[in-house]
Formats: sequence, C-alpha cells, structure tokens
Amino acid sequence: MNMRKSSLAFATLVAAVLCCSVAQAESRRETPLVKAVRNARTAVVNIHSEKTSYSSDTVFPNSKGRKVNGMGTGIVIDERGYIVTNYHVVEGVDSLRVSLVDGGQYAARTLSYDRKQDLAIIKIEPTKPLSVMKLGTSSDLMPGETVFAVGNAFGYEHTITSGIISALSRDLEEVNETQSYYNLIQTDASINPGNSGGPLLNLDGEVIGVNVAIRAGAQRIGFAIPIDDARKIIANLISVNQLEQTQHGLLADDQKNTEGCKLIVQGTMSDSPASLAGFKKGDVIVKVGEIDVSDRVDFERSLLGKKAGDQVSVTFEREGEQQTAQLQVGKFDPTNVVRVNAPAVVRGNNDSDSLSDRIWKILGVRILPLEENQTVTKGTIYEGGLRVIQVKAGGVAARGGIQTGDIIVGLHRWATVSVDNVEYVLDQSDVIEKTKSLRFYILRGRQPLHGELDLSIE
Repeated sequence: MNMRKSSLAFATLVAAVLCCSVAQAESRRETPLVKAVRNARTAVVNIHSEKTSYSSDTVFPNSKGRKVNGMGTGIVIDERGYIVTNYHVVEGVDSLRVSLVDGGQYAARTLSYDRKQDLAIIKIEPTKPLSVMKLGTSSDLMPGETVFAVGNAFGYEHTITSGIISALSRDLEEVNETQSYYNLIQTDASINPGNSGGPLLNLDGEVIGVNVAIRAGAQRIGFAIPIDDARKIIANLISVNQLEQTQHGLLADDQKNTEGCKLIVQGTMSDSPASLAGFKKGDVIVKVGEIDVSDRVDFERSLLGKKAGDQVSVTFEREGEQQTAQLQVGKFDPTNVVRVNAPAVVRGNNDSDSLSDRIWKILGVRILPLEENQTVTKGTIYEGGLRVIQVKAGGVAARGGIQTGDIIVGLHRWATVSVDNVEYVLDQSDVIEKTKSLRFYILRGRQPLHGELDLSIE
C-alpha cells in the first residue's frame, strides 16, 4: 500500500515537472516580439487597388486601357476608419478596398494627400470601432534596435518581418522622376512590394516609422519615414480646415522625446475659437472630449465630425495645474487667416510691377485678382482668389502642378484674395528659409485641390 502511494506521488511529481517545463517553454516562446505583433496587427490594414493603365503610345483620349491591380498597407489612426498610407499606393486609382485582420472588407476613398511627402489619408466606414495603432517616437531610435514590419507583402496579407535599425537619417535622391525622400530610417526587416504605407514598430509594439521604399536590386535594405516627421504631415492631412471646413484657430507644436509626447500651444489666431477659449502660449493640451492628446494629429482628429457651433471640453495644463476650457468649433473662413501673427497684411516698398516680378522669380506665376463680378468662387467657402494667367516652364509652380487658369485661394496658412497677400507670405522668413516649401490651395474649375511648392528649386 505504501508502495502504491509512493508510486502515485512520484507520478504526480513527474507530471507537475512536465507541466512546469511546458509552461516555461511556452513562456520562452512568447517573446516581446510575439506580444508586440499580437497587439499591432489589429491596427494594420491591407489595401487593394485597381487603376486603368494606358499604353504610352495611345494618342486617342477615348482609347480603352487595361485594368491593373495594386497593393499596399495602411495604419489606423482613428477608430472611425481614418487610415494613413503612402500616396503612391493610392495615386490614380479607380477603386480601393481595405481588408482587416479579422477578415472584414470595406470600400475606401482617398480624403487627402501630400505628393511630395508621399503620404495620404483614406477613409472606410467600419461597422465597429477599429483598433488604433499605438504611437511611438522616432526621436530616440538606436542603430541595432530590434524592429519589425507588418504589411501586405506581395499580396500576402499581414506578413510579419523582423530585423534591426541599420541606420538613421538616410536620404534617397530621385527614387523616380518625381519622388525623393529625406531623413529616412534604414532597416534590414524585409520591406517588399505591398509593404508601402505599413508600420515599422519597436518591441513595445509602438509605430516608429511608415514603410515607404526599398532599394532596387538590394537585399534586406528598406526604408521608413520617421513617425515624428510623418505625424506632422498627417496632422495637416486631417486638418478640420480642409476636411470639414471648420476651424479651431489653435497654433501648437509637437514636443517628442524620451520623456514622452506633448502638444504645446504656441499661440492662437485672432478672433478664433481657440482665442476666445483663452488658450495661452505654453499651455499643454492633454485631452479633447474623450480623446487623449499627445500631438497635433490627436487634436485634429478629436474635432473631426464636429459641426460649427459644437462645443468640446478641452483639458490642458498651465503652470503645472490642470484646467478645462470649452472650445466652440467655428466655421472655416479663409479670409480670416491672413491675420495670423499679424494685425493686417502690410504692403512692402515694392510697386506693383516689381512685386509681380518678384512673384514670377520666386514662384514662377503671373497672377491677377478675381474681379468682383466673377462667380468662380461663388457657392464655395472662399471669398475670392488669384487667377493664374501664366506659368513659367520648369518653375516652382509648374513643378508643383499649378496650371494656367487655376485660382489660387491660399498659401501656407493664409488666404490669397489679393496680390498683397502673396507678398505677405513671401515675407515670412520662417516659411521660406526654414521649410523650403510652401503649401498651396487652388480651385481648378469647381474642384478644390492642394499641393506643395518646392522653394529649393533654383
């Protein structure tokens, strides 16, 4: 009897040891990478596109082209279906379809894009809230740090590849006839066709880059846009000014470092909702409604879906104390933005001829104000604009896509209803010297368009 008890106890002990060994093995298998992948995949989407391709020797406008399928990847930035991807993924497509990791599929549409920075925002209408990608920072990246990519590689959805950060601050000049990239992350995590627009993540499952390019003919050399750079562009792309014709008037900058991410107020537009709400320079925006705010992307998306007149509660820190203010969303009026950082547009010493020559030299356009009886902007949010009457071949405007007949309604963050407005913009040294680019807004027919002017062009 004692022998039986002893054998039973021994068997129990052996079973316990085996279970413990299995548990330890499973624990060793569930690495930080496995955990990070599990959390990140739900916020990554696969993008399938269709476009019409025409033969290069086609001269007849009504000729039928052939359908070409494309692929890419996207990152969910808002639970309501706002997704960021590369512009080259959606450029010229006839249709877009997005698939989620759970198998859900949705039609998508392009909301906005920045051709120069190769980023775009697309939108789907999900039946339930989506998982939002966990935000990291690219300010503290380390060469040799383990990273992984998630993407639609060669059409194999939600493919995971891992590697390290090979180098930082890489420039790719003239990837093609129209595209160059600067300050990229280089990685040996495999980036394949179809990965474009997908996330590069760290072992905490935080996105630290947007995969954008590969080196043709090379192995395990891929590149990503640093997330801190990308988020600045994304904030402009989802600006409520552009997507919903509403405004807040808050001027703020992102602060991202090893200590975290903050949105710090730099000022407000005169007579704007933010000004009336009492925000001051140095305030740190913490929360808008139910959305936690870490940068301008969060702030802009917190106001998406709000109508002019709606009020939102904004939590902020001032001198170490947390406070709350009510921000009433306003209607976007582009004629007001010329008053930002200036009591009025101040005309310089140039006469009209020399001013015209200056605009021609810098921007490569000849422009005339719309006459009062012209109705090209009637029924739009714009109160006027400048008609392009001539474009310099190979100049800044031509390279940016501006055409004769376009109506320029805005440059950078200011409206352009007179030639004086353009002069004011050109006098802003922070725009011309620091950014070397100038965002423009035009009407082509009745269609609003926007893009970038590269001011580094000689």
